[in-house]
Amino acid sequence: MEAADLPHLRRCVELAAEGLDAGDEPFGSVLVSAEGEVLAEDRNRVAGGDHTQHPEFALARWAAAHLSPQERAAATVYTSGEHCPMCSAAHAWVGLGRIVYVASSAQLGAWLDEFGVAPGPVAALPINEVAPGVPVEGPVPELVDEVKELHRRLHTQSGPAT
Repeated sequence: MEAADLPHLRRCVELAAEGLDAGDEPFGSVLVSAEGEVLAEDRNRVAGGDHTQHPEFALARWAAAHLSPQERAAATVYTSGEHCPMCSAAHAWVGLGRIVYVASSAQLGAWLDEFGVAPGPVAALPINEVAPGVPVEGPVPELVDEVKELHRRLHTQSGPAT
């Protein structure tokens, strides 16, 4: 990870907090060009019942509609949490480049277990098990505690005790 990555990852955590404040799950993602320009950003929008409304999936669709294959391959997706299998596949199919995430799927799974939350309906596979050719970096220890706190807030506000 490079120093230039950290501000984008901090923005992902901010977007995740915005999602939580809006009654959604705390995930946020930013798409950045090879030149360092923020191209698009989004947060989770699954609270309405459509559990495919992940920010990483939205950024993959945006990139497919707005960027050339070369621009997509040179871009980086920053995200507060490691891509789920659905988002990993979308990322690879669209041909996006590097992924940098704050917290891993394994970390999230351990936190959910700690909070008494049952696992979801889809296996939490590492990105490279789904998309083996994608360069991936993470987790990022400097921000992991902030992401864990957002998930703690979500799950202790809405039900299971810690």
